[in-house]
Amino acid sequence: MKTENLIIPERILKSIYLIRNQKVMLDHELAQLYGVETKRLNEQVKRNSSRFPDDFMFQLSVEEWNHLRSQIATSSDSSDNSWGGRRVSPYVFTELGVAMLSSVLNSQIAIQMNISIMRVFVHMRKWSANYEELINRLEELGQEQSIHSEQIRSIYNLIEQLVSPSIKNRKPLGYHVDR
Repeated sequence: MKTENLIIPERILKSIYLIRNQKVMLDHELAQLYGVETKRLNEQVKRNSSRFPDDFMFQLSVEEWNHLRSQIATSSDSSDNSWGGRRVSPYVFTELGVAMLSSVLNSQIAIQMNISIMRVFVHMRKWSANYEELINRLEELGQEQSIHSEQIRSIYNLIEQLVSPSIKNRKPLGYHVDR
């Protein structure tokens, strides 16, 4: 398998953040992946604003942006602004918003990258479903274990009694003289 085929999904995965309990991608990271300027990506979105309701795309609050920036150590040159960074908070796109971007960005690179991004989201959803299933099964096993551990303890006590008979009920050894 080609190294490029592994790098792209990993790069996409690193570009997905959990904000407002939604998995989202930042506008400037999407622009980099699509091979366009952030400014151009946002222009296309604004021209087609009816295609991007709030559950497809939203702008980060100043606090959210500052918090995220401190976590990912975004440098001042991470956007297309040559004046030392962004002047406004970025837009973020949910999975639905990323899917809709394919309808407003028509370059071959954007189309191929969009397909890759959608595949990563699908893999994340599958993994998440499997992870939840695993957690539920572990909880069930934990409950079963407490039931089984009582049964195992009872069996162990019975075996212990069989292997080491009680001294109280033993007949004395040796000769007895009746007096």
